[in-house]
Amino acid sequence: MTGLILQQAVNALTIGAIYALIALGYTMVYGVLRLINFAHGEMFMLGAYAALVIVIFAFPSGAGLFGALIIFLAAFVAVGLVGVAIERAAYKPLRKTSRLSPMLSSLGISLAIQAAVQLVAGPQPIGFASLFPVKAIEIAGANITTVQIGIIICALLLMFALNRFVASTRLGINVRAVSENMRTAQLMGIDIDRAVSLIFFIGPGLGAVAGILYASYYGVMTPSMGVIVGLKAFTAAILGGIGSIPGAMIGGFILGILEVFGTAMLPILTDGYLGTEYRDIFAFAALILVLLFKPSGLLGERISEETMVYKRDF
Repeated sequence: MTGLILQQAVNALTIGAIYALIALGYTMVYGVLRLINFAHGEMFMLGAYAALVIVIFAFPSGAGLFGALIIFLAAFVAVGLVGVAIERAAYKPLRKTSRLSPMLSSLGISLAIQAAVQLVAGPQPIGFASLFPVKAIEIAGANITTVQIGIIICALLLMFALNRFVASTRLGINVRAVSENMRTAQLMGIDIDRAVSLIFFIGPGLGAVAGILYASYYGVMTPSMGVIVGLKAFTAAILGGIGSIPGAMIGGFILGILEVFGTAMLPILTDGYLGTEYRDIFAFAALILVLLFKPSGLLGERISEETMVYKRDF
């Protein structure tokens, strides 16, 4: 029993770490522009495909540790630049319009990227070899793989680095100032476009890394992989409090725990009537419950009328 619980806990932390990395992209964009970037799931998908292209052309005989670091970094930069280009082309011209216009634009971008990848790589699933050494370690009856350990460590390091960047660096403070009030930040000499481009570089970059980790974990990738996983990560951002970086991290891990342990218990509770193929219901049930009972999320900011007046641009 102990081994089973430990096994499921590691599984939950692994998938939760991936959800948390993707959720950070949603929460950063919303925190600054109050925009739900539905194209973010495609940044997750592009990360896996970018890594595969890099492996084919640069490391055909195997990457190794140094090669894996190069692949992660190159995919981060490549997809981050795609995110910046999308912001400049599809979101910046709509920045002063209603919130609905850029949201619809993000849906269009999402469908366009999916279609483009299907045209280039085909709609079929493609195998993806793990960038981590694959070895099973038995601990207290649980089989924990080095891939799971690598995913958890990599995600935690990136989340810690992002948290320190936003809290302690000049660029991070500028981003926080823009998120508080764009007009006031501009009057204080902060380059708004630079701050927005920065979040559209970092967010998709983290999504790309999550895509590589996800493909390494499951060994496969598809052009549509970002749809469901992206929606789950969006749920994690809502759960933790969209706009809150720590909230996105916590929400991702909570969602991973709910999904993994819920999926493990579902066949037992329903006497086999519902199987593991219904795992997605836990994420969306959590989304509905959060929106009903705590719309601001666990660490989200409560918005009062006074707060709205204070933050309104004049």
